[in-house]
Amino acid sequence: MKNIILSIIVFSFLFLAGNTYAQLEIKPAIGIKATNFSEDPIDGETSANIGWQLGGTVSFGDKLYGEGGIFWTYKSNEYNSETDTITFNTEMSGIHIPVMVGYHLLGKGTGSFGLRAFGGASVLILTKVDALELTKDDFNKASWGVFLGAGLDFSILFLDVKYEWALTDVSSVSSFKVGKATTLFINAGVRLSF
Repeated sequence: MKNIILSIIVFSFLFLAGNTYAQLEIKPAIGIKATNFSEDPIDGETSANIGWQLGGTVSFGDKLYGEGGIFWTYKSNEYNSETDTITFNTEMSGIHIPVMVGYHLLGKGTGSFGLRAFGGASVLILTKVDALELTKDDFNKASWGVFLGAGLDFSILFLDVKYEWALTDVSSVSSFKVGKATTLFINAGVRLSF
């Protein structure tokens, strides 16, 4: 599966390089996110808290475009024990690197209004964990994922909504086995066209 994701990333970068003659956009953005886990731990359950991300992307192309970016991200989940009265938050920070291919369904990215659909792959490189007795070593250092989304462009502003499915388990220890993450992202920002 990692080979498929790496192939998508390589294809996307080749696509970006091949479209350098087309429109270039730099898109700084800020957003919120909610992350759920596919499984609950043996002795409790988890629920999503609101997290955030800050960063940006670079987009090449007109009707069909390629886009890659980097974000500093924070996500949090609440854990509630069924046997004890233990409740704590699992807080994780890292660098999120998405690469995608998209298509302008309405507009070409240069008008005052546009509707886009996109999909791609990403990796989250974990940099910090704060979770009761768990440490960063108890979690997988890199989490690979795939996503689909849609975006609206309003003049120089944009709003993107995407849903990501992780392909990598969150935790690397059996005592906190929570499966894979699924994340809803909502980003807003400015389109700087060149």
